[in-house]
Amino acid sequence: MPPVRLASLTCSNTDILHALHATDRLVAVDSHSDAPGIEHAVRLGPDLNIDVDALTRARPDLVLASLSVPGMERVVQAVQAAGLNTVILDPTSVPDTAATIRQVGALLGLPERGEEVAAALEAELAALHRAAPAPARVLVEWWPKPIIAATRDSWVTDLLTSLGAVNALAERAGRSSPLTLDEVRAARPDLIVCSWCGAKKLRPEVIESRGLGVPVVAVPESGLGRPGPRLIEGARQIRAALDAL
Repeated sequence: MPPVRLASLTCSNTDILHALHATDRLVAVDSHSDAPGIEHAVRLGPDLNIDVDALTRARPDLVLASLSVPGMERVVQAVQAAGLNTVILDPTSVPDTAATIRQVGALLGLPERGEEVAAALEAELAALHRAAPAPARVLVEWWPKPIIAATRDSWVTDLLTSLGAVNALAERAGRSSPLTLDEVRAARPDLIVCSWCGAKKLRPEVIESRGLGVPVVAVPESGLGRPGPRLIEGARQIRAALDAL
C-alpha cells in the first residue's frame, strides 16, 4: 500500500511532491519549502537542523530525505536512528533528477504522473539546447562572501551541458567550492549566474562590482539550487541570458 503520511526534509523533495499533486499527504516539512498546498504540514526547521522529535510525533509513513546540501548526512543519520522509514534522494545530474521524480511517483503509487512530470522536464530541456562551436563557459555562484560556486559534481554541470554550455568549473572536484576572485577570473566565465542560496534578495550588482567585465544574470535559488522539476525555470532564464551574449 502506498504511503499516506509523508514528510519532506528539503525544498527539492517538496517541489517533486507538488508536481506529483501529492502535497495533501504531507504531515511534516522543512521550514524552507515554499510549494503551494503545504500550509497544513508541521514545520520542522531548516533542512540542516531538522527537529527529529517533531518529525517523529508527526508519524510519517515515509520520510523523503536528501543529501543535496553538505551537512544533510547528519540529519539523515538522526532520522534513521529514530527508526523512521526513510528514502534518501540525491540526484547529481539531470538524468538523476528525472529518475528521482519517477522513483517518488512509483513509491507513492503514482507512476503515470511521475513519468509525465519527468518526461516533461526532459522534453523542455531538450528544446532549450543550442549547439555552439565554442560553448559558453558559465559560472553559477551559490554565495558571494566567500565566493562559493557549483563545481563538477553538481547537477548544474549537466544542466548547462543540456543547454549547450559548459560549467566553467567542470574540472574542479566536488559539488561546490569556495573560490578566490583570482580563481573566478582564471575560470574564464562568459556568464556568471547569481543564484545565492538562502538569500532574501539577489544582488547581481555585487558580482558586477568585482570588475570582471562578465555579464551577470540573477536566477532564484528555487529554479536552480533544487534538483527537481523546477530546474526548468532556471534553465529558461540561463537560456535567455546565453542567447543575449
